Parts: sequence; C-alpha cells; structure tokens
Amino acid sequence: MTMMMRGLLAAVLALAPLVALAQGDGAGQSMTMVTFNLHHDREDWPARRQVILRELQALKPDAIALQEVIQKPHVRNQAAWLARKLGYDYQFVSTDPPGRFKRYGNALLTRRPVLSRNDHLLAPLGDYRTVAHLRIDVDGRPVNVYATHLNERSDEAGSRIRSEQVADLLTFIAQTAADAPVVVAGDFNALVDAGDLSELRNHYGDSYGSVHVNNELAQVSTLNRHYYEAPSRIDHIFFQQDRLLAREAKILFDQPYADGRWASDHYGVWTRLQFAPATGNAGATTP
Repeated sequence: MTMMMRGLLAAVLALAPLVALAQGDGAGQSMTMVTFNLHHDREDWPARRQVILRELQALKPDAIALQEVIQKPHVRNQAAWLARKLGYDYQFVSTDPPGRFKRYGNALLTRRPVLSRNDHLLAPLGDYRTVAHLRIDVDGRPVNVYATHLNERSDEAGSRIRSEQVADLLTFIAQTAADAPVVVAGDFNALVDAGDLSELRNHYGDSYGSVHVNNELAQVSTLNRHYYEAPSRIDHIFFQQDRLLAREAKILFDQPYADGRWASDHYGVWTRLQFAPATGNAGATTP
C-alpha cells in the first residue's frame, strides 16, 4: 500500500464517526420504544406471550410500555414474565395493593440502567388509572419514559375524565422529569387530535404521525380490525420535540400469528427517536 493510499484510508477512518453522527446512527444517538396493550390474559395467553416475546426479542427496544397487565392465581405478572425472558428491568403499577390475589395495571420494561423510578395514581381516583415512570440511561443520556392508560368511555363523560387525567399526568411529569427529555406512551383511548389530548399535544409530538405524514393517516388503526370495525389510532408514543426527533415508526402485531389468532385486540407501536442537537439551554418541557 502506497503512502498516499494509507493517508486516504486514515482520512476515511477519521471521518467515519463524524458521518455516522451526522446521520444519527452513532452509538447513543437514538432510542427505541414500544407501546402495546396486552389484552390481559384473555384468549390463549400462553401462546400469545410467545409471539409477543419473539417480536420484542427481535426489536430489542430500549423501553416498552405495557397496558392491561394482569397477575392473578395461575397467571404470573405478565410484565414480570416478559421482563425475565427479555433480561429487562421492569416497573409495574396498579391501584390494587400488593398482596391482593389479583392486580391489574400498567408497566414499563427497559434494557437500560434505571436512574430513578416513580408511579402515580391519576385523578380522578375513582377511575383506577395509573402512570409508571422510569428515568433510564441511554448510553450516557438520561431519558424519562412514562406509561399510562386513560379512560375508555367514548361519551362526553369519558372525554372529561381523560382531560382531567391528562392534566394530572402533565403535573406528574413536571414533578419528576427534572431536565431530561420526556417520552410518554400508552393506550390513550383517544385519537391523537382529540380535544381530550390537546394539552398533551401542546407539549409533546406524536411520533407515528410525525414520521407518516400523508392523507391516509386517518385509516391507520391501533385497534385490531379483526375485533373493531372502524380504524382508530388510540395507542401513541409522544415525545418532547425540542429534545428528540421522530425518525422511524411502525405498527406491530397487525397480522395473525395463526389462523384466527392474534397477539392482542390492539396492535403495538414501535418508534425510533433521535436525540436533537444540544441548544445550550434545553430544559424539560413542563406544563
């Protein structure tokens, strides 16, 4: 190899990390997240969990938000089972106290180191809704991830309750996020542009909608069309737009794994979020 060729090779190798950084492909430059409603233990959970596990093992997301997580006699906590199989840490939150024979709630799973953890019962307390919070370390970058599941009613009362829950959720985020970027995922039981979620959208972007900007977005559903006739995208991953950029997003579990058998009555959502360049004074978004 001539001296000139060696010089060219050295220059290319020196530039490679900078090119990767510019493309957002460098280590620690992005994180991935999944949200998925497990449909608790209905239908054939032992078969469904294997399908769900295989997909999550293939994706290896940094964090996973789960809704309708159940534990009861003869059914191990679903989040705990998945976390053990994946080798992830997990946070389960329920309004059912520890020791009760059946507990039902939400969970967060992560393969990253956990810096802090919190949970909260959302107002109004009579609706039995919760939010889980983990601050995780993504290659030296702290990130707050939250998982929740809002009221399911489709009438005006449901809309009012969801609005109250969103307000309480934003307050909880303001109290726990510190100066790290925020990702909020879950089953919101509302379309992304619904008035119930307007305060949330004032602070955070819709990852799927940010990536897939087209006239057919209204036809995208996270409710399984095998169970629900009309398309409805109600499972979302929201992100702090001044700190993160949505780069990729896709729907998961939208095909049967066997004849007439599905992973859930919901589809899942996966997204890749890239860390935005530092602006010098980027504080966490607060309401």
